[in-house]
Amino acid sequence: MLLEKILTLDAKYSYAIRIKDPETNHFKPFAAFFAHSGDSWFIEIALFILWLFTRGAFHNLLALTAGAVALLALLVLGIKFTIRRQRPEGEWGAIYRNTDPHSFPSGHAARTAMMAVLALMMGFTGLGIGLLVWMVLVSLARVWMGVHYLSDVIAGIFFGALFAWLMAALSPWFYHLLPWIFSDHTSLVAFNYFAIFLI
Repeated sequence: MLLEKILTLDAKYSYAIRIKDPETNHFKPFAAFFAHSGDSWFIEIALFILWLFTRGAFHNLLALTAGAVALLALLVLGIKFTIRRQRPEGEWGAIYRNTDPHSFPSGHAARTAMMAVLALMMGFTGLGIGLLVWMVLVSLARVWMGVHYLSDVIAGIFFGALFAWLMAALSPWFYHLLPWIFSDHTSLVAFNYFAIFLI
């Protein structure tokens, strides 16, 4: 059967680039860093902090991206629990294996691809190119560390890019529906409360 052959090749090539002997491999910290850097909670915190300190078009991009990350996470989770493809066997990434045992598509690949394509579509070319490089490293790291197959990250990239196009197309509607999220004044008020909390 064609699908079985594709899945066999997918597993074979995914294993071929996977880090062997992770406890002694000096490349592991680099791969682990990028594998974790695409975590949704880390991204949302970073976006919120940047949103507090920015204004104008970049401020709007950050708010739009934060919302897109949350919506995309729900969609990817729904697809994962529909397809139910198990992650590759392994010990690294216990938090992913315990809370999210399904691997197709890769949420990390989808997330980083969405962010890169959305930045490009909204006119932030330099940022978008930088995020594309990050997307490649995160996607490969997920396979290097053995929590995804190559097809998981490839599908994630395509899904994330498609979702970015949808978010860019709907951005005027979001600006109209939720103007306070995109308002510079809102982030200034939030920053003041945040500063008082820290003090």
